Amino acid sequence: MEKRITYHEQTDMQNTLKLREIVKSLPPFASDFFRAVSTTTATSTRIKYALDVRIFFQFLIRENPLYKDHSLHDFTLAELDKITALDLEEYIEYLKAYQPEGNDEYFTNGERGLKRKLSSLRSFYAYYYKHEMIQNNPTLLVDMPKLHEKEIIRLEPDEVARLLDYIESCADELTPHQKKYYEKTKYRDIAIVTLLLGTGVRVSECVGLDIEDIDFKNNGLKLTRKGGNEMIIYFGPEVEKALKDYIEVRRQIVPVSGHEHALFYSTQRKRIGVKAVENLVKKYSMKVTTAKKITPHKLRSTYGTTLYQETGDIYLVADVLGHKDVNTTKKHYAAIDDARRRSAAKAVQLREP
Repeated sequence: MEKRITYHEQTDMQNTLKLREIVKSLPPFASDFFRAVSTTTATSTRIKYALDVRIFFQFLIRENPLYKDHSLHDFTLAELDKITALDLEEYIEYLKAYQPEGNDEYFTNGERGLKRKLSSLRSFYAYYYKHEMIQNNPTLLVDMPKLHEKEIIRLEPDEVARLLDYIESCADELTPHQKKYYEKTKYRDIAIVTLLLGTGVRVSECVGLDIEDIDFKNNGLKLTRKGGNEMIIYFGPEVEKALKDYIEVRRQIVPVSGHEHALFYSTQRKRIGVKAVENLVKKYSMKVTTAKKITPHKLRSTYGTTLYQETGDIYLVADVLGHKDVNTTKKHYAAIDDARRRSAAKAVQLREP
């Protein structure tokens, strides 16, 4: 019997091929770095590294007179060794507004984008410095951009209820054309949003689910988490009902060849993609709140916040959400318990009543 290729294996294969093409566009010595980190990083992470490193070399060609006649393939390790901290500070400034090669639009980077690109360059330099291929590592002389904490955006309980109610009964507000599309996707959309809100799975984990990953005997889902680890998470009655209702509809769908195992189908009868899930969450949530920009990740935040408020167990929240480091969970969820903050206002009396 031929082994079934999972969504994650297929994605990894596609990423590997994409990475090879990007690395070919970089200086020849760069392939050593990407080969070395292949056992410790995901292919998606290495693609980000490669794109970030390419932007750095393109910056040198565009902005540094020493390299104006260079192509990417002309760079050598000796020239990498000559880069100074001042060059990197100029690079950070460049990243705040720049035009990628072959693009008329300007791109920009906020705090997180700047930090990621500098982190990629640090990893790149660290490899050659550690192996004594270069004598200098200027990335260690440049401060990492400071990140300001963002308020976690999430849905309040009444907004969650209104969102699910709207998806179930919005047909009367739609045009005939919209209604025809809605009737085809209603149960799928309810199942996806209920799953995201009821389990806190990542959108990539959601679209990667196969029908065989659902165990209704134990109400469990087999997930391939970030980093490739597999784990079982459990769901409650509301998620169970939404999934079963959708699966009844799914039985009538004849999938495109190669997509037979996918749990959630697009209207093209293929495995639904991340972008499609992002679009449907945005479409429905805009009818519930216009003040908050709701994405699948915000539904994950909603679940994490609710679970923490209900249990007070930050380690449970970290485990269920698939966080490797509980400090990540603490940073995101333990600091936002508004109910406890409000109780603090009444806890201290300045005068006897």
